[in-house]
Amino acid sequence: MNFKPLATAVCASAVLMAAPAFAQQPAAAPAGPALTHGAAIPGICSLSVEAAIGASAVGRAIQTRMQQLAQQVQAELTAEQTALQNEAKTLQEQRANIAPNAFQQRAGDVQNKADTLQRKAQLRDRELQVTQQKALNRVSIEVTPLIRNIYQQKGCSVLLQGEAVVGDFVNPAMDLTEQTAKALDGKITTLSFDRERLDPNTGGPAPSAGPARPPAAAPARPAAPSPARPGN
Repeated sequence: MNFKPLATAVCASAVLMAAPAFAQQPAAAPAGPALTHGAAIPGICSLSVEAAIGASAVGRAIQTRMQQLAQQVQAELTAEQTALQNEAKTLQEQRANIAPNAFQQRAGDVQNKADTLQRKAQLRDRELQVTQQKALNRVSIEVTPLIRNIYQQKGCSVLLQGEAVVGDFVNPAMDLTEQTAKALDGKITTLSFDRERLDPNTGGPAPSAGPARPPAAAPARPAAPSPARPGN
């Protein structure tokens, strides 16, 4: 068995890619003549839900938290990778003084650790993706009734997906994105969450640490007094 050096793909910096930013505003085009829009078309509205969430306070809070979680994962994996690289380096330096069979066995152990670390990095990547999706789903629950209200207030007859519109080529009077972001700010501004844990064997949710607690019992009501018996 030939000893294989640790793959650089284990580097945790790639895990940061698991926390993508929300829809960003397109890069500013070179300055040119001001864009003139035609008249707003009654009943036709446009909305980018992703951009509305990204522009909202809660969207920025989610993005900040995801960056924190990704940095924690990076620190965790980088520490393990450094220790493993040091172990591999030490083994290579001692190779001349180790019997070939013993070296091959130890080299195999190091490679197994590297493979395990690679799988762990992939698991953390999936956990970050699941974490972000759950956070966005939570905000979607909050924003859906707001969109419905704004749609009715504006008298829209059809709502176009904002991402389908080319650049800024839509009359602002027909776009509900900014109004939706402001309405979301009035409802929720932050969201607290931790990284989701997935089972390394199944890829599904990790089993809970213990049995689920039963719901708290309602306070006991004082016993009603027994009716007085005649003659007592």
